[in-house]
Amino acid sequence: MINQQSKTFFSTILLLLAGFYSYAQIIDVERDPIYMRVFVDTDNFGPSYLDSLEQGYLNIENDTVKLAILSDLSYYWHTRNLEKSLVLTKKGISRSREKGYEIWEGRFQIIQGAVLLRMEKLDSAFTVLQEARKKVMKEDLPLLITQEGYVFERKGDLNRATDYAYEALELGEALGDRRAMAVAYSDLGNLLWKHGRYEEGLELSLKSIELFESRGLNDMDYDFTLYVVGNNYKELGNYKEAQNYYNHCIAMGERYGFYNNLSDVYISMIDLYASQGQFDEAYLIGEKAVDLAMNIGNQFLLMRSYLSVGKMQNLQGKFGAAIESFTMSLEYATPDFGDKFFLSQVYESLARAYAGIHNYKDAIEAFNEYDRLKDELFTEEAEQKISSLQAQFEVAKRDTQILDQQELLEKQRSNQTLITVIAGLLSLFLLLLYITYHNNKVKNTLLEAQNKEKEFLLKEIHHRVKNNLGIVSSLLDLQSEEMDDPKVVQAIHESQNRVYSMSMIHQKLYQGENLSAIEMRDYFIELSDHIFDSFGNKERIDFSFSMEEIELDVDTAIPLGLIVNELITNALKHAFPSERKGEIQMFFKRSERRTIVLEVADNGIGMQESEEEIMQRAGFGNKLIALLVQQLDATMRRKSEGGTKVQIEFGLS
Repeated sequence: MINQQSKTFFSTILLLLAGFYSYAQIIDVERDPIYMRVFVDTDNFGPSYLDSLEQGYLNIENDTVKLAILSDLSYYWHTRNLEKSLVLTKKGISRSREKGYEIWEGRFQIIQGAVLLRMEKLDSAFTVLQEARKKVMKEDLPLLITQEGYVFERKGDLNRATDYAYEALELGEALGDRRAMAVAYSDLGNLLWKHGRYEEGLELSLKSIELFESRGLNDMDYDFTLYVVGNNYKELGNYKEAQNYYNHCIAMGERYGFYNNLSDVYISMIDLYASQGQFDEAYLIGEKAVDLAMNIGNQFLLMRSYLSVGKMQNLQGKFGAAIESFTMSLEYATPDFGDKFFLSQVYESLARAYAGIHNYKDAIEAFNEYDRLKDELFTEEAEQKISSLQAQFEVAKRDTQILDQQELLEKQRSNQTLITVIAGLLSLFLLLLYITYHNNKVKNTLLEAQNKEKEFLLKEIHHRVKNNLGIVSSLLDLQSEEMDDPKVVQAIHESQNRVYSMSMIHQKLYQGENLSAIEMRDYFIELSDHIFDSFGNKERIDFSFSMEEIELDVDTAIPLGLIVNELITNALKHAFPSERKGEIQMFFKRSERRTIVLEVADNGIGMQESEEEIMQRAGFGNKLIALLVQQLDATMRRKSEGGTKVQIEFGLS
């Protein structure tokens, strides 16, 4: 089963790039076929695929390809904008009639029926779908039958809706159409959910998920089925699994713009959060549900959004606010509103809200309306239909189990025949395996000895480099004793510190377990102690630090150590003249931008010059810092407010 996930936000530039990528993936005039049908041949595109289709549609000359693109445009726009979808659908019908393509005319009428259904024009939708039946091919019928079933589901006739779902399933099985079968199982799972048969509903909707995933393509109905599975899990009290499926549904809906499905799942998540007492989250998701339903102009979704918000307010004991929400829900339920399932829920919840404020007269009226709708919705015939349907599935399941057992027995007979042969081959294999193991053990022992030898030699190299650098430092010390010029002596001592900063790197490498990287925190502490000792300023200048333990490779550690040496040296030389007391602080940490930040700050006299003036009169130390910063591909910022602060920021390659 696919792991449920959440999702990513895109910037405007990324959206434009995704649109271009979608166009290239879906439509290519130099490819055969020119057009990869969305959610049929490919789902490898970004959120702006409909814009890409509109661009491509205008540039296609082939009538069949053009109608296929227009069909997909019409169908998938109905998840975002019903009016625009209807305009495109009528354009498709008109063009099909003009070219004499009756099959395409019928296909566009199926889409027109789906759009009219969601615009609450149920009778018109059914009439158009009946006309389409006479024109389309047999493989188009599962989608047509599914839409007819939706009409009766919305009219509150769950009995007829079940008949259509089962008809679509049988036709899908006859055609070998896994998608049609998956949609039918999804619809049956949803109908069982409405009947309160959550375990059976979960079983069928998970079967639908399995069929969808076997196709290897995401699409709108797969997304809706994730929502149906989540609903059944929610009613069974398995909130964790419900949340997982809702999150997956949201991620897919936002990627492809399935706004109807997004609105559905937001509505269910209001109930999910409210059931767990997470009312702040429930209010936030409720606002999203209402806003989205308004944006796509779907009164059915608006009615349900306010219903769920009101149910949440009932749970909180906010009965006055709940009555307002239920009133809004009923206002969006037009006189032609046929969905008795959700309408009955409004009146039941409204009755509870009235009872909560002790308005028993209105509560009784609302309960009476609830009972009337419930009696019309859950008729004895509908219950028998659902029970009969479940019995058929149970029989089919048992038949499948019997066939599976027969196949298992056949496999066992075949396995017994192979056991003897396999046993002989296994013995031979084990012998070869032992020989291979013995040879590999000898090789591994030899390799381990070679690795230890190489590790010893590498440590010895670092040790000798450290010793040689110590000799260089001693030579510089001897040379300084021969010098009378204080500036020359100071320059030599500074060079000694630079040499020491490098020798410490090699010391850390041969003393540590990792021969390719060193831990910088301890290194910086030891280096700073050495610099302070060389200047003899520990009594009047405090040193504090806040550093994370970060390992760096040699190529990064050496220039970074030299930079720290120069920054602390500069602070000790220039920040505290005339025996002034002060403090030097050092920070070394990872940033939120996944970079590393080094900062050395003092509370000394600061610098009056600009960065440009500093570089113009820079001595060797500042020039060395600039070169090392460039070597690290880092950025450097200086500030001089109440002292001097130098910040180096670099990334890791």
